[in-house]
Amino acid sequence: MTATFVTVYQDDRLLVLDKPSGLLAVPGRGPDLQDCLSARVQQAYPSALVVHRLDRDTSGLLVMALTPEVQRQLNRQFATRSVRKRYAAVVAGNIAADAGLVDLALRKDFDHPPRHMVDPELGKPAQTRWRVIGRSSDRTRVELEPITGRSHQLRIHLASLGHPILGDPLYASPEVAAMAPRLLLHAERLAFTYPDEDARDPRVDCGRTVEFTAECPF
Repeated sequence: MTATFVTVYQDDRLLVLDKPSGLLAVPGRGPDLQDCLSARVQQAYPSALVVHRLDRDTSGLLVMALTPEVQRQLNRQFATRSVRKRYAAVVAGNIAADAGLVDLALRKDFDHPPRHMVDPELGKPAQTRWRVIGRSSDRTRVELEPITGRSHQLRIHLASLGHPILGDPLYASPEVAAMAPRLLLHAERLAFTYPDEDARDPRVDCGRTVEFTAECPF
């Protein structure tokens, strides 16, 4: 069984979790894909509600709401792109530049599910800022800031630069996929405005920005 989640933070409104690589965030299609983070969390917190997702092979921070109102407020923040996210990744080869922006529209690749693909005409806008953290002989460590949150966005955008993420079975060559035992992509920082469901309660400091981190495991 895949390692279980770690609870980074909890109160009566929300949970911040550190999801392991290899665990689905929500149930998939079919009886063999029902084990997932949301199901495991709901066993311990029956009122927990999904707010956003991470790819199965991506590890790191994910928030779940404990009331419908908190879920609505957090969903709104993700929809308006006011949530700040930072990822760590290790990619193949040496990226020449020190930083940049990838702006490539994405859509589902209907001929090769579950892949997605770049499509300037029919795709949805997708932007990723990236910055080099370190280089070695055959790989580069990067920090990523997704401006949008499309499926597989970071994986496709880095592959589009000619530097796919190590351990990626979908967008890297077999040789690059074999360079790591897992996808080397981790959601290490998450910042958002704390929900103001009980703003009238003077004991609760609502409306402030809260930030959570999860140490990168690779």
